[in-house]
Amino acid sequence: MTTAAAGSPRTYQVRTYGCQMNVHDSERISGLLEQAGYVRAAEADEQPDVVVFNTCAVRENADNRLYGNLGHLRPVKDKHPGMQIAVGGCLAQKDRGEIVRKAPWVDVVFGTHNIGSLPVLLERARHNTAAEVEILESLDVFPSTLPTRRESTYAGWVSISVGCNNTCTFCIVPSLRGKEKDRRPGDILSEVRALVDEGVLEVTLLGQNVNSYGVEFGDRYAFGKLLRACGDIEGLERVRFTSPHPKDFTDDVIAAMAETPNVCHSLHMPLQSGSDDVLRAMRRSYRSEKYLGIIEKVRAAMPDAAITTDIIVGFPGETDADFEKTLDVVREARFSSAFTFQYSKRPGTPAATMDGQLPKQVVQERYERLIATVEEITWAENRKLVGETVEVLVAVGEGRKDERTGRLSGRARDGRLVHFDAGSLAGQIRPGDIVHTTVTYAAPHHLNADGEPLSHRRTRAGDAAEAGRAPRTPGVLLGLPTIGAPAAAPAPTGGCAAR
Repeated sequence: MTTAAAGSPRTYQVRTYGCQMNVHDSERISGLLEQAGYVRAAEADEQPDVVVFNTCAVRENADNRLYGNLGHLRPVKDKHPGMQIAVGGCLAQKDRGEIVRKAPWVDVVFGTHNIGSLPVLLERARHNTAAEVEILESLDVFPSTLPTRRESTYAGWVSISVGCNNTCTFCIVPSLRGKEKDRRPGDILSEVRALVDEGVLEVTLLGQNVNSYGVEFGDRYAFGKLLRACGDIEGLERVRFTSPHPKDFTDDVIAAMAETPNVCHSLHMPLQSGSDDVLRAMRRSYRSEKYLGIIEKVRAAMPDAAITTDIIVGFPGETDADFEKTLDVVREARFSSAFTFQYSKRPGTPAATMDGQLPKQVVQERYERLIATVEEITWAENRKLVGETVEVLVAVGEGRKDERTGRLSGRARDGRLVHFDAGSLAGQIRPGDIVHTTVTYAAPHHLNADGEPLSHRRTRAGDAAEAGRAPRTPGVLLGLPTIGAPAAAPAPTGGCAAR
């Protein structure tokens, strides 16, 4: 394919790196592009008219990954005049004009605060045949006012806030996403209802720090109230959230989780380190005793709760004794899963200039020991579920070996990944349907259920999947006086997921 023929819609691809906030932002980017007349390119299409990179800046190799991918696209673009490349997200917010200097074949660079400008910037770059770089220092339009092309028929992300007021010394996110801005509860619930009306069964409430939600309008119990309000939405079967911060975790949230039937008993709560000295150096305003105390309260209220976490190994100054304390907390907390990271130095963060930067081999050895400890625990916890009946929301893309093994996959209510045999129901079960099945085998990262399913419930989400429909929600207007509705996107002139 060359560029779009005259009168034909231009095609696009969005390539996403990073957290759930970025995944959700990419849904907004796709919605904007389609509202402006673009058509999504097939995954196999190697020459779409527009390629948008939605980047992450959290990991050390983020820069190399972006510039490597941009390098691969240069000869493709050279052969296809009119093709455009845009770079957005956290790395764009950080590097700004540096991206165009290093990769002058990039057409548009836009930041985390002005996603809504992308269609205009693409048109301007085409008209002027010059790169357009627009990075704003603060949010111009709350992302949820923008149109959305949802990726799933059965599950949806809903932002309750953007930005972060914490100052963790290892994290670059607050400087790239700005201070926390909260949506009004009514606006959030309107978006959730709109998704449920489209057939969505599961919603994940999303924010950099969800349990500080309400700080802007002075209600420290707002998040617990929001969870309870989600319980009143007919047709909403599962509510999840990510990510809370231990320092802001309040007992009312635990009560709301335990007492609201559609709120899943799963909790992702970043630990980062089990050493109080390291937590202090990280500027994490809690200590290991408080962290474990929260877990104890959660399990007292919800004995079946699955708790997952994030852990960083090799933070500057971390001693062998500090690392052993992390292992101690992991053993006591009995996580069902953990996302483990080797400390990554990010320019612009206080930790990058701290004394005590550790040699790579020391960090690697600790990292391998941590993974071994985590997997020993997660495997033991999963084995407790063998013989238990689980409710599975059937998913797409969760089981990479499903085609070879003949299984389907999905998530149990506690968030665990389940691969199951459809048995006599093969061909009848769709993504978005609900299955009850019995666990027959446990591994550290998943469960298998190889017997005949006990039940299968067809759902509206399954109907939508069968029909090839994904929810498309318009922007949801806010009750925030400082943020207006987005300007209408111009008509194309021939031619926009912690912490």
